[in-house]
Amino acid sequence: MRRTLSRFDVAYGVLRSLVVYYGQPWRRIALKRFYRDLISPGDLVFDIGAHVGSRSHTLLSLGARVVAVEPQPVLADLVRRHIGGRLTALEEKAVSDSEGEIELVISSRNPTVTSTSRQFIETVGSIDSFKSVVWDRKITVPVTTLDALVARYGMPAFCKIDVEGAELDILNGLSSPIPLVAFEYIPAMATTAVGCIDRLMEIGDYRFNRVLGERHRLVADSWLTAVEMKRFISELTPDETSGDIYARLESLT
Repeated sequence: MRRTLSRFDVAYGVLRSLVVYYGQPWRRIALKRFYRDLISPGDLVFDIGAHVGSRSHTLLSLGARVVAVEPQPVLADLVRRHIGGRLTALEEKAVSDSEGEIELVISSRNPTVTSTSRQFIETVGSIDSFKSVVWDRKITVPVTTLDALVARYGMPAFCKIDVEGAELDILNGLSSPIPLVAFEYIPAMATTAVGCIDRLMEIGDYRFNRVLGERHRLVADSWLTAVEMKRFISELTPDETSGDIYARLESLT
């Protein structure tokens, strides 16, 4: 009975993600329109936390060369079967600040919140919108770094990071600035987002903007300094909507 329930939960979670990311065509159209202004044909892109491959799929449709990175075996297998032949590479690994192995804590019914960050699970688990989420499995997966990916595939024009609280760990494994980086910010973990901004500023002169939720458009009319973006993030309340911060390299530090 326990094994049957687990298989049902996994199937339910995958179906749920497919509906969210592929079942709303207007969002995919908006995402493609948004990325068209940021990505050029032939650009190398890293999709860290590829999940069901929706971002990779959109980037491929714009002519980008995509390295997709996804540590959840069932999702990596789905990405392989769906778009694997079009990818530059599929890395079935987590990404952090050092290579080796890492524990991945999985929510079978809500695979979008699977994470390597215990801080993330402990923090968001107390938020009302996460009260129904159960992290029910743990597996050990191989882990690589952004520096290792750059050494293997070259410097990307864009790196998208969506890893549920482990964003700073990933950026700590990067020593050369990437021209455009996007990482998720979670208001309940504002210190992590601030740390990501500080880390990027250690390796390059960046300006920042943000996208709210899944709206796929930049909020600010002009790109903000690190001080301005950190001030905004620090003033958020824990229950506000999460989103993505985009960091654009202006010059090397």
